[in-house]
Amino acid sequence: MPTPQNIQTYLEEHLPHYLDLLRSMVEINSFTDNPAGVNKLGQVTAEVFAPLGFQAQHVQAKNPEYGKHLVMTRPGKSDIRIGMISHLDTVFPPEEEIENDFHWLEDGDRIYGPGSNDIKGGTVIIYMMMDALRVFAPEVFDKINWVILVNAAEERLSDDFGGLCIEHITEDALAALVFEAGVRGDNLFQLVTARKGRATFAVATQGKGAHAGSNHPEGANAIVQMAHTIQQIAALTDYSQHLTLNVGTVAGGSVVNRVPHFAEAKVEMRAFDSNVFDAGVKSILALQDQAEVSNANGNYDCQVSIELTDQSAPWPSNPGTEKLFQVWEEAAKSLGVSVIREERGGLSDGNALWHTIPTIDGLGPYGANAHCSERKPAEGKNQEFANRSSFVPKALLNIFGILKLIEMNKK
Repeated sequence: MPTPQNIQTYLEEHLPHYLDLLRSMVEINSFTDNPAGVNKLGQVTAEVFAPLGFQAQHVQAKNPEYGKHLVMTRPGKSDIRIGMISHLDTVFPPEEEIENDFHWLEDGDRIYGPGSNDIKGGTVIIYMMMDALRVFAPEVFDKINWVILVNAAEERLSDDFGGLCIEHITEDALAALVFEAGVRGDNLFQLVTARKGRATFAVATQGKGAHAGSNHPEGANAIVQMAHTIQQIAALTDYSQHLTLNVGTVAGGSVVNRVPHFAEAKVEMRAFDSNVFDAGVKSILALQDQAEVSNANGNYDCQVSIELTDQSAPWPSNPGTEKLFQVWEEAAKSLGVSVIREERGGLSDGNALWHTIPTIDGLGPYGANAHCSERKPAEGKNQEFANRSSFVPKALLNIFGILKLIEMNKK
């Protein structure tokens, strides 16, 4: 097994090159709704990995408004397979980047830019790992069937990508490694071992319109009914079970002199535990048809309808992820550092994989302010950044995690 010192020295010497690759990615706008930019980044990423022997395939996302997923494979000399997951898209429209002067900027240890932390930095970590294994562990590098999958629409939870991953990584793979940003302190790394599931709902209330001045008693106010329904939904939040409900948008009515005949709201629910998640969905749907508002004349009751519009199941604690965490924990000890578990509220592609392939997440660089493009220090706002100093330590940890995983697979 190669020594950590030699690999660390190599990575540090080549860090300027790796960051040049990151800059070339960050400077491409890859907002999910900008498929041309997403596809351009996919092409650039394929070109970056080609010298390492990776062959690229571009697969159109199921939604034609999105770009193409990127699948890169390097066949190995054994039947051992390891998958690595990143994504191409960011949440920043081109005009937002221009308006907020959000671009590549190095400031001390911080590297600002769209996707520097979420998740183009993670893609570069994968490249660093493959490059170092090629140089210091060529037998391992040539032995493994490497599969890198890069989602074109992760920020929109493209539901076809999980199936694409399982198809190419296969169910008997050793691991699916997800390179969302991680957290690093002083010789301490947090690895993501569980994520909340998410369900979204469309809530609609139907009332009866009437002139607000002349015929107010005839009207049944759909917005007032929505207010009652929203309170019922919000009351389902249970922090003791890590169950949260968020009413994200509300709209209704047409003009102020009319009793509103309709209102609508969008709601999301999140939970770690599958049973809590399922019970939460049932509790929200049970509010269907539970109207409390009628018109004053008593001849019309408001109507409430609730539709489950989308759901991504939780990624709970599980044996496959726990086994990978223990492997990375042993690798960390050999490097003189530590890892701890993190259960994260946000979703990633790992939510679609853990039940089929052992999966671990948070393997990307450390940074902060993901999804933020504004720089207004007086208001406590700052732009997304990745820490330059986190790239080499995180790549080194992941390299030795993989080497340890392969070593254990021999036994």
